[in-house]
Amino acid sequence: MSTTSDQSGERFLPLSEPCLQGNEWQYVKECLDSGWISSVGAFVNRFEQRVAEYVGVKHAVATVNGTSALHAAMLTAGVEPGDEVLVSTLTFIATVNAIRYAGAHPVLIDSEPRYWQMDPQLVRDFLRRECRAESGELRNRVTGRRVRAIMPVHVLGHPVDLPAITAEAEAFGLRLIEDAAESLGASLHWKKIGATSDLACVSFNGNKTITCGGGGMILTNSQSDADRARYLTTQAKDDAIEYIHNEVGYNYRMTNVLAAIGLAQLEQLDGFVQRRREIAAYYRSGLCGTGLMWHTDAPGASSTSWLSTALVDPVQAGVTACELRDQLQRSKIQTRRLWQPMHLSPAHQSAQAVLNGTADRLFEQALSFPSTPNLTDGDLERVVQATGGVLRTRVRRAA
Repeated sequence: MSTTSDQSGERFLPLSEPCLQGNEWQYVKECLDSGWISSVGAFVNRFEQRVAEYVGVKHAVATVNGTSALHAAMLTAGVEPGDEVLVSTLTFIATVNAIRYAGAHPVLIDSEPRYWQMDPQLVRDFLRRECRAESGELRNRVTGRRVRAIMPVHVLGHPVDLPAITAEAEAFGLRLIEDAAESLGASLHWKKIGATSDLACVSFNGNKTITCGGGGMILTNSQSDADRARYLTTQAKDDAIEYIHNEVGYNYRMTNVLAAIGLAQLEQLDGFVQRRREIAAYYRSGLCGTGLMWHTDAPGASSTSWLSTALVDPVQAGVTACELRDQLQRSKIQTRRLWQPMHLSPAHQSAQAVLNGTADRLFEQALSFPSTPNLTDGDLERVVQATGGVLRTRVRRAA
């Protein structure tokens, strides 16, 4: 945890940062001592195997970052230039960028209002009302383009309603690719996220549930998809001796050093997730009645509680999300708004969108609070007191 303090001795409390408190140093030293530090080595193989075992899938392919995993998954799923992919509009931009990298077009789907995930009803309505079957393919009535896949995002590590989304994908012959960047360790109806779809992608960025400093992974139960993903992410190498490449590939493989860190982090994953869930519960209890509406789990869902997040309704709280963020920043407490929805992003605002207003409201009102697993209860109480102080002050002034 950061030890930066001001003259009063108060430490800066970050939103989410790595917790390196296991075997990271030992495994990295083993990696360096072996001399295998690049994109081949024992730690890459071990990390892939252990993640696959943890999630309950047959195959895992490690990549250099989460975005490369998403891009390779698009290509592995057969997404081609000109195709369309249904995707959550409430997401970090990397999700939608990966669709563009494949030459495809995103169709942006809004969130359902209760748990903030891709709305299955909007998916159903779009596929059944806005698309038509033509020569064995599903095509968008407006654009005429082939609809090839659905890519829901598990926002904040909370599971999407996968049974409902999967039913629509199967009904229309679409590939299902999960963006599980924030949800390694989450489960739905006792099954780990990433275990049931065609492909799932996780991220090991510095602020995720576990980290390699960077890195990502593609998860699948399909041998052919795993082989294809591994082929594409290693420069599509057909003959390693003669350097023959029959198609365009990518330098997307994870290095052995990153995998060594990731393996040590994976050993601590359940503890990290448990602590994040405890942090979320602490905030809900400590700030009850202040006008904040906290993100909670759906029945049957167990979230990673990646970032404890609340809606700051200015009418109820007497303060906007931005005002609360700025006030807490002065107290050396980092908070963050959710991402700008992709239908509002200048980079993707030309994309077709199916909206109900939820993502706009979340962008306006949602605020994420410090959620690093090694925050102490004293740190959490400091966040509670500082936040409650701002809200009470605003309420008194309003009165």
